[in-house]
Amino acid sequence: MTVTWSTGAIRLVFAHAEDRPVSLVSLRPGGPTEGAGVPLVEVQALGHGRFPGSHRYADTTIGARLRYRSHVASVDELRIVQHDPVSGLVVTSAFQGVAGVPAVRTWTQVDVEGEGSVCLQAVTSLSTGAFLVDAGRSVDELDLVHGDSDWVAESRWHRTPLREAGLVSMDPTVHHHASRSRFALTSRSSWSTGEHLPCGVLVARDDSWALAWQVEHNGAWHWEVGETVAGAYVAVLGPADAEHQWSRVVSAGDGFTTVPVSVAVVEGGVDEAFGALTRQRRATLRNRRALELPVIFNDYMNTLMGDPTTEKLLPLIDAAAEVGADYFCVDAGWYDEDGKWWDSVGEWRPSRTRFPGGFGEVTDRIRERGMVPGIWLEPEVVGVRSALARSLPGEAFFQRQGARVGEHGRFHLDFRHPAAVRHVDEVVDRLVGEFGVGYIKLDYNIMPGAGTDVGGVAPGEGLLGHNRAHLAWLDAVLARHPDLLLENCASGAMRMDYAMLSRLHLQSTSDQQNPLLYPPIAAAAPASVLPEQAGNWAYAQPGMTPSEAAFTLATGVLGRLYLAGRVDLMDAAQRALVREAVTVHKGLRPEIAASVPFWPLGLTNRTGPWVAQGLRAAANSYLTVWRLPDAPPSVDLPVPHLRGQDVTVAPVFPAGSPEWAFEWHAAGGVLRATYRGAHPSAVVVRLA
Repeated sequence: MTVTWSTGAIRLVFAHAEDRPVSLVSLRPGGPTEGAGVPLVEVQALGHGRFPGSHRYADTTIGARLRYRSHVASVDELRIVQHDPVSGLVVTSAFQGVAGVPAVRTWTQVDVEGEGSVCLQAVTSLSTGAFLVDAGRSVDELDLVHGDSDWVAESRWHRTPLREAGLVSMDPTVHHHASRSRFALTSRSSWSTGEHLPCGVLVARDDSWALAWQVEHNGAWHWEVGETVAGAYVAVLGPADAEHQWSRVVSAGDGFTTVPVSVAVVEGGVDEAFGALTRQRRATLRNRRALELPVIFNDYMNTLMGDPTTEKLLPLIDAAAEVGADYFCVDAGWYDEDGKWWDSVGEWRPSRTRFPGGFGEVTDRIRERGMVPGIWLEPEVVGVRSALARSLPGEAFFQRQGARVGEHGRFHLDFRHPAAVRHVDEVVDRLVGEFGVGYIKLDYNIMPGAGTDVGGVAPGEGLLGHNRAHLAWLDAVLARHPDLLLENCASGAMRMDYAMLSRLHLQSTSDQQNPLLYPPIAAAAPASVLPEQAGNWAYAQPGMTPSEAAFTLATGVLGRLYLAGRVDLMDAAQRALVREAVTVHKGLRPEIAASVPFWPLGLTNRTGPWVAQGLRAAANSYLTVWRLPDAPPSVDLPVPHLRGQDVTVAPVFPAGSPEWAFEWHAAGGVLRATYRGAHPSAVVVRLA
C-alpha cells in the first residue's frame, strides 16, 4: 500500500504494509512508486534498543514495530501517524512544502497511549533510503558531500565516494547481517556549526541526481549514512543519548517533538542540490522584513577592534555615511570602563569614560548622517565578575550537579528561566527605546558543554530546552520591535543554522582578518546561507594599494557587503573605490536576493590559487574571481548553464579593470579569465 503527496516540484511516495512500517521510498517527481525502504522513523528507547546492535540510528526495534494508522493531507502539509503496540508510542511524521520548491520540511512528534512512560534516547526527524531508488544507482555509484567548519576556517566542503567515506563493502549473505558501518557527523553543544556543517548531499557520481538535507537547529545534531538489509539510508536527528547526553521521558499528554529538517531533491549535481536548498531557505524564512537589504558598516573588524570611543567614532561615522552605508554598528567594547570587560559583561550599559558626552551623542550622529544606529550584544552570557552573576537566581544559569557551568570567564544564562528572559528583554528594550537602536549584532562566544541538568533533566534535554526558549525569545523580540534587524554571529559563523537564520537578517560568515584567506570562506558560504544573508567582511584600509582594496571589497559584493576599515583615514580616491563597491552592490541586491549559487571550479576539495563563485539570476549570471598569490595568469571557469549561448562578459567591480581579460568559449561553456598583474587581485563580472 502507498501514500503519495506532492507540491509539484517534489513528490513523496510512502510504502507500508501490515507486516512492516511506513517507508519513504521516493521523492522524485514522476519517479518510481515502489522500492526497498527503511523505516520512516527510528526510535531508540531504554529497554527497546536495536537489532542487530550497533552505534547507528538504524534497525531500532521500535522503528521496526511501527505500523501505519492514518494520514491527513492538505495542499501544503502531510501528516502520517504510526503506532507501536508494544511500547504504546504513537509517532507522527509531519511534512510541509511550498508549491514549486523541490524540498520539504519534516519533523517527528512522539506521544504515548496508555498509562505507561517511555524514556527516549534518540528519535530521527528523517530516515530514508529513497536516494538509491530515485537516482537509479547503487551505493558504489554515489558520492557524499559534507562540510567541516572551524573558527576563521569555515565552510570546508568535501566530496567522497560513499564506499570510501565509511560504507564498507562486505558480504551480508555470509554473515547474515548487513554492514554495521556508517559515515556520521555530529555537532556538539551549542555551536551548531562549530566543527561540522548541518547540511549534506548524496549525489550520483555522474551528477545526474542528488538529495540534500539540512538540520534546522541551533544546538546539537547528528546525521549519518549507512546500510541495512533493506538498503542504504540517511538518518537525520537532533540530540541523542550517546553523542549529547540527551534523553526524555514521554507519557500520555507529555510528548516530544524532534528538531526540523529540510530535504531537497533535484536532477543534477552539487550546484543544483544547493540551488534547491537555497530555494527552500527563502521559502521558509519567518521574517520577511527589510527587503531593501541595507549595507551595514561595523566598527570592529580590522578597524577599532573593540575599542570604540566618541573621539574615534564620530569621524568614522561621517566617512561611513559618505561611502554609502545605511546602518552603522558600534561593536564590542561600548560598555567597557577599564579595559578588562571580558569576564564582567552582563549589564550592557554604555561606558561613561568612553563616551563622556553620553552614548546618545554617538547614536544621534549616526542618525544625523542618515544611517540607523546598531550595537553589538552577547545576551546569553554573564561574566563571572559581573554583579548580575550574583543578583540573578542560580536557576537562571546553566548548572551541572549543582555547580554553575563556567566557560572562558562567563556563565551561561538559561532561557528556560523567566528571570533570564526578563533581564535580556530589559536590555534590548532599553537600547531600542533610549538610543533608537535599529540593528543588533547578536554574538555568542562560548559553549556550555553537554547542557544543564537544572530541573532534573538530562543535560542534553536542558540544552535543547534552552535552544528552543532562545528561539522563542528571538520571536518575541521581533514581535515587539518589528523594525529591528538582528545579525547572527557566534565567533563568526559558529552557529550558522536555519533555526537562527530563518529568523535573523544577516549572518557573519567568519572572523577571518586576513583578506587573502577570506575568499574560500566567502565563496563556500552560499552552500550554507542565502547569498543575501551572507555577511562577507570587506575591510579596505588606507594603507592598501588599489588592487588590494578592490580584492577585499570584491569579496563582499555578491553576498551582503559587510563594510569595515578605516575609511575615515582614506584619501578621496580610496574612499571613492569603497563607494563604488557599495553602489555596485546596492544595484545588484534585487538579483542577489533571487539568485542561486554555483561554483565554476567546484565547491568541494578546493585548495588551488584561483577561487571563483557565481550567482545565477533570472536574466544574468555573476562571478567573483579571486587570484591568490602564486597563481598562474589564467584560469578556465566552466559555466555549464550558459553552454552554447552567446555571452557578453563585463566587469562590474572594479568597473575599470584593465589588467583583467576574458574570453568566452560558447561551445564548451567556459570562461577564460586572465590577469596580467603581479599581485593578488579580484574582480566581479556579469555574464549576460
